[in-house]
Amino acid sequence: MTTVQAALALAAKRFGASTDTPRLEAEILLAQVLACTRTHLLAWPETTLTDAHHQHFNALIEKRIAGEPLAYLTHEKEFWSRSFQVSSATLIPRPDTETLIEAVLAAFPDHNSAIMLADLGTGSGIIAVTLQLERPHWQIHAVDISQDACTIASNNAHTFGCERIVFHCDSWCNALPSASFEVVVSNPPYLSEAEWPIYASGLQHEPKSALVSGQDGLTALRTIIHDAKRVLKPGGMLFLEHGFLQAPAVSALLKEAGYVSVSTIKDTSGHPRVTKALVSP
Repeated sequence: MTTVQAALALAAKRFGASTDTPRLEAEILLAQVLACTRTHLLAWPETTLTDAHHQHFNALIEKRIAGEPLAYLTHEKEFWSRSFQVSSATLIPRPDTETLIEAVLAAFPDHNSAIMLADLGTGSGIIAVTLQLERPHWQIHAVDISQDACTIASNNAHTFGCERIVFHCDSWCNALPSASFEVVVSNPPYLSEAEWPIYASGLQHEPKSALVSGQDGLTALRTIIHDAKRVLKPGGMLFLEHGFLQAPAVSALLKEAGYVSVSTIKDTSGHPRVTKALVSP
C-alpha cells in the first residue's frame, strides 16, 4: 500500500526535468485524484491510497511527463484570480489576455454603464465572463465555432452566475445583428503556418484551429476587422489581441478598412499585444 507522502515523493522524482515544479505539480495532481486540497495532503501524509487512486495518479503523471498541459489534466486554469474550466477543445488561458481585459475596462470605466459587447472566438469564455463580472450591466454575446468550446464557456458562465451572456455557436460575426454593439473584442488565432513547426511541440495538445490562422497568421484578424464594421455601431470600438510582432500589420489593416483612432497597448512584458480602433462616427 502506498501513502500520500510516498506517492508524492516518487512522482516528483519521476517528473525529473519534465517540469520546473515537480513537487508542486505532483501535489496538484494527487489533490485532483483525491478530490481534496493540497493543504489536506500535507496535513495527512500517512493516508493510504486505494489501488484505484494510485492507478489514476500514475496515469496522470505519465500524461504530464508526455507533455500534456497541467490545465488539461486538472480541467481548470486560473485567470483574473478566478479558476475557469478548460478542456482540450479550448486554449489554455494566458496572462497576456489580461491586457485585453484591462484595455476594455479602461475604455469603459463606468460600472453602471449598459452597453452591448461581442466576444469573438470565446473559447473557454474567460473574456466574456470576466467582463460580465466586472461590468454586470453589460449585455455580452459570446461566439465560437466549436460546440465543445461553447459548452465549456457556458459552464463557466453558469459557475460564476453570468446567466445574461448569450452564446452563439457560429463563425465570428455571422450570427450577430448589424449595428448593435458598442464593443467587439477578440483573441483570435494569430500564429502563421510557417511558425507552427516552431511552436508545435509545446502546443501540440491545444487545438491548432485556435492557434494558427493562414500563411501569415492574419487570416482571422482580416475577417474580424472586415466583419466587425457591420455589427458595430458608429463610434463603436474594436479590441484585438495579436502577436507581439503583428501590431504594425494589424494597425495597417484597420486603417485600410476605414477605422480611426488606431492605437496599440503593450502587455506587462512591454510587447505590443492589443490594438484598438473606432468605427468612424
